[in-house]
Amino acid sequence: MCIQATKSIDLRGVPCPLSFVRAKLHLEKLETGQLLEVLLDSGEPIEQVPNSLISDGHQVKGIEERDRFFALTVQKA
Repeated sequence: MCIQATKSIDLRGVPCPLSFVRAKLHLEKLETGQLLEVLLDSGEPIEQVPNSLISDGHQVKGIEERDRFFALTVQKA
């Protein structure tokens, strides 16, 4: 099953907590229920950003490991 995101942002190379802040700002521009794909580096970004977005009430729909980075799909609350 392939989940199609409404918008995609590339936050590779962006350190925490800035990557979370940028993801949150992009989510604010979407309508409730829309999906955002966030490209994140391994390590702290992929460890912290999903949990922070869940704490904000959003739903993580998937985390896909790609070539040396991750694609996180988040549904806006």
